[in-house]
Amino acid sequence: MPIIVLANQKGGVGKTTSCATLGAALAEKGRRVLLVDFDPQASLTTSLGFDPDQIDPSIYAALSATLRDEPSPRLPDTILETQIGCDLIPSNISLSAAEPDLLTALSGETILRELLDQLPEPYDYVLIDCLPSLGMLTIAALAAADFVLIPLQAEFLPMRGLGLLLKTVHKVQAKLNPSLAVAGLFFTMVEPRTLHAQEVVESVRQVLGDHIRIFGAAVGRTVRLREAGVAGVTIIQYAPNHPVAEAYRQLATELEQVAAPELQEA
Repeated sequence: MPIIVLANQKGGVGKTTSCATLGAALAEKGRRVLLVDFDPQASLTTSLGFDPDQIDPSIYAALSATLRDEPSPRLPDTILETQIGCDLIPSNISLSAAEPDLLTALSGETILRELLDQLPEPYDYVLIDCLPSLGMLTIAALAAADFVLIPLQAEFLPMRGLGLLLKTVHKVQAKLNPSLAVAGLFFTMVEPRTLHAQEVVESVRQVLGDHIRIFGAAVGRTVRLREAGVAGVTIIQYAPNHPVAEAYRQLATELEQVAAPELQEA
């Protein structure tokens, strides 16, 4: 059961959209996928048609119970079915209280790993959507994961922040989770006809291509992604033949080759 964190401390790079859509693309391939919203902003929960204010219990309730050695709710109690073929562990603003909880807890960095151990049945994939920061919640997600997948907007400023994220990943590998691996990065919001996007893509390939896998799938910019979110689904369901839907299908196939090649062979 590969656990994959989508992480980038820069907001607005398409991380939440990619988490949901990649999950939908894997589910379309017959995989059993669990999406985990580990962001107090609850964008993933909202984009899949749920009202975070009406969620009870949420992931924070399970996290809090585990920290306090209370028997319930447990993580499986929070799981919701979605319209995109994936299960969801939802979030809401209450998760913002977890940052100070984890700072004061003994081994707070490993709390998400403990929560995921409560799952009764294995999934083919667990995809975790993190908040756009490198705080304790993101550290806990990286400590629980097998792989980190990095969505990178094809613009200069998001590219500059990539080094800080990679330094954080290396620290987590050294101190908390030596089995954590960088699955790779993929480009989002690509406008291939602009010189700027071409320069960013080429620069990243030249600087990092020998060190990090750069997936061939590149996600373009389209209003269909926002429209799909309003409808509580992904572009896989909303506009299945759109080039962006095909890009996420390609990304799902490439990711499987890295994270779970045995599923492709089955």
